[in-house]
Amino acid sequence: MAARKTRAKTGGAAVEDPFIEQAPRSLTDRAYRALEELIVTLQLSPGEVLSEAALSKQLGIGRTPIREALQRLAREGLVQVLPRRGILVSDINVKSQLELLRVRRELERLMARFAALRTSHAERQAFLALADGMDRSAATEDDVEFMRQDRSLNLMMAKACRNEYAQKSMGLMHGLSRRFWYMHYKEVLDLPLCARLHAGLARAIGEGDPEKAAAASDRLIDYTESFTRATLEATLKG
Repeated sequence: MAARKTRAKTGGAAVEDPFIEQAPRSLTDRAYRALEELIVTLQLSPGEVLSEAALSKQLGIGRTPIREALQRLAREGLVQVLPRRGILVSDINVKSQLELLRVRRELERLMARFAALRTSHAERQAFLALADGMDRSAATEDDVEFMRQDRSLNLMMAKACRNEYAQKSMGLMHGLSRRFWYMHYKEVLDLPLCARLHAGLARAIGEGDPEKAAAASDRLIDYTESFTRATLEATLKG
């Protein structure tokens, strides 16, 4: 969630939002966040050749932070550094996405279970409030609001699970997953169902039920996998 001082409301009670996203601590962090968003939202297209000088000018950030941010994005698979060809935005591969989901299934189940066990009272209230917001997105089919809430849920789970190794591993996958979703969601996504599945996960964590949270995580990955396979079928037909 973006940094703010507002309160999250659920069940008529107001609690301080415990999930405050920190502002970028360095120019490299700022460059990374900006470039990651440009790639995930396809403003930098798959296969596009990137220029450090052009990106530096576009973002108003020096070339050294840009270079360091690109190295981080290369580790996450969003860009490729190729000898004699330069830096390219990575292609989107549906089959690779299915392999990624196999890892996400195990990792997100673990994170959901840990989050349900380790959240504070204030954090649980925030998860319940987010679940209510997801339900509203399901009812209104508001895709922009859903994308914002989806990112919030990812950040909240990463913090609430209290496991730095799971956080780091999941961080390597989120950008690739979000870019794939952004590219294909208008073609085959059932937004109300997807939003309800996210709401179920957030609510199970908010209720402090680790087994229910793990099962909700599996149901969400089941749907994400079916969405990915539907995308593959549509691609092959096209």
